[in-house]
Amino acid sequence: MKVQAENQPYDEINITPMLDLAYVLLIIFIIMTTASVQGIKVNLPKASSSPSLAKPSTKAVTIAEDGQIFLDTYPVTLAELETRLQQMKAVTPDFPVVIKGDAHVQYDKVVEVLELLGRLDITQLGLVTQRLVK
Repeated sequence: MKVQAENQPYDEINITPMLDLAYVLLIIFIIMTTASVQGIKVNLPKASSSPSLAKPSTKAVTIAEDGQIFLDTYPVTLAELETRLQQMKAVTPDFPVVIKGDAHVQYDKVVEVLELLGRLDITQLGLVTQRLVK
């Protein structure tokens, strides 16, 4: 370390105090940002469970490996499926339906169910698949 004479100017700048200030400002901004994101606590009202506001429950049509058709968990024939879905559509015209077809089921069974849903004019339709795990 050099000894500085009294009348000579400094030729190096000590940046340690500036870095300390920058770190303190950074910490203040982080704390203030997380504090403002939390928002204001309010007591929210409870929603009523009236059937007019309730979203219709999804119906699941499952086609097993042997070709057996299930509505939710109850075994049905294709004619019974059509009758039950017509009744449900009369009560709730826009209810969603998902089709779960076994990977080894004959393709024509799935097509029959899709044609049935098309005849009944059920537009909210989904096909359930399994996520491919790598």
